Amino acid sequence: MDDQIRHEEYMKQAMAQSDVINNPKHYERYAIEPVSFIMNNELPFWMGNVIKYIMRAGYKSNTDEITDLNKAKRYIDMRINQLEGREPNES
Repeated sequence: MDDQIRHEEYMKQAMAQSDVINNPKHYERYAIEPVSFIMNNELPFWMGNVIKYIMRAGYKSNTDEITDLNKAKRYIDMRINQLEGREPNES
């Protein structure tokens, strides 16, 4: 029982310190959070993802900068394929 109480207290403190849902640390440095910019401007899905991945590149704790830049590149490549009349995932 004591372990459960300690765990619950730990989780409360952790959530109070870092709200990963409503206030993620990797977006705190911007005046406008990417999701707000994307939604306010009604951007297409692919474009919103490019913006999101570029803005967090190198700042998200569980991915490195190259990974996020490659994710953004993937969405750009998919859009180019679409515009050229190919399947989105073709190379």
